[in-house]
Amino acid sequence: MDNESFKITSNNYMSQKRLAVKLNAKGEHSVVKGHPWVFSNSIVKINDDATTGDVAIIFSKNKNKVIALGLYDADSPIRIKIIHHAQYKAEINSEFFRNKIELAKTKRTELLKTNTNSYRLIFGENDGFPGLIADVYANVLVVKLYSEIWLPYLDTILQSLQKISKAKTIILRLSRGLQNSKDHNLIDGQVVFGELQDEVVEFVEHSVKFSANVIKGHKTGYFLDHRANRKRVGEFSKDKTVLDVFSYAGGFSVHALANGAKEVTSLDISKQALDLAIENGKLNDYSGTHNTIAGDAFVEMKKMIQENKVFHVVVIDPPSFAKQQSDIELAKKKYAQLADLGAKLTAKKGLLVLASCSSRVTAQSFFDLNQRVLNEQTRLFETVLKTQHDSDHPIAFPEGAYLKCGYYRFLE
Repeated sequence: MDNESFKITSNNYMSQKRLAVKLNAKGEHSVVKGHPWVFSNSIVKINDDATTGDVAIIFSKNKNKVIALGLYDADSPIRIKIIHHAQYKAEINSEFFRNKIELAKTKRTELLKTNTNSYRLIFGENDGFPGLIADVYANVLVVKLYSEIWLPYLDTILQSLQKISKAKTIILRLSRGLQNSKDHNLIDGQVVFGELQDEVVEFVEHSVKFSANVIKGHKTGYFLDHRANRKRVGEFSKDKTVLDVFSYAGGFSVHALANGAKEVTSLDISKQALDLAIENGKLNDYSGTHNTIAGDAFVEMKKMIQENKVFHVVVIDPPSFAKQQSDIELAKKKYAQLADLGAKLTAKKGLLVLASCSSRVTAQSFFDLNQRVLNEQTRLFETVLKTQHDSDHPIAFPEGAYLKCGYYRFLE
């Protein structure tokens, strides 16, 4: 596909400067170990005229040997984002990016053998593209940028993404910071390749049909990381009553309905999200009842407890409660509250599914917290399963592992 087919023009990356960088001992050790972030306070030597998007060549302190290549970000405390750890020599060019995208695609091979045409093709740092996400929904590719480091390289990356994904349309989404930046003329939600007939795109996830608003939806339009968990909950739900808390567009709800759930209740604070959940349900054949409740999850769950309601399957998948380090303790209190409320709403021999997407709350901490709260209940339970991200969200460094999900069955 020639460059003229793309409706954007980024700077020629060949004009970006090469920066010689040296780090302090702690920073160098982190990079050598494979970590993708270099913080500003780790840099002891760098060119005075460094600008965002320049290629940072990181040398070892003693032997003057190249240990990594990164992209310089003048506006972030993570001053250099690593794109190549120097196990072998590399030149930053179109072939370099194409090879990285092809490698990422091969990691998704097994998933794409299933009846699924939605997947994360590029998972930021974990696939060597810090600050860049690429999600495929059927024939539409949504690329979300979180950093301006990619602006000089965008044309060549988009070309490779299109060829490898075979997408007929590419949408560009921008983080809030990039939307407010005056250093480019890109627009959030713009179609940069092909045509888009409708901003709501239908796709298939393990034989269940869904839709995503790729222009206005949260993130890239949908949350793909829970795919395997949604399938699993669906398999648990035949002939059952199901409560899906923080349901958003009804991921767990719709899998439950499509797998023969008797009655599903989707609970979310957003009426708009619940409308989308209803529409997603209607894309599939189901005979059960789909109820919705618009309101604060904590308040509505307490109401249900007072009304003595219980469900065979309760799924609680809240948004991130710990956006920053100072939020961690409050986040843990909220997770504990949800585990307690969820336990009280789970029927005898029922299944409680508790999830967290807060990267600052570790998996061990989250699972220990759930165990403690459930041990305090008067009923016995067993831990059935603990899971993390689906296979299209590979983890390459500790902070990349944010999703965790525990399955707990009550025995009485």
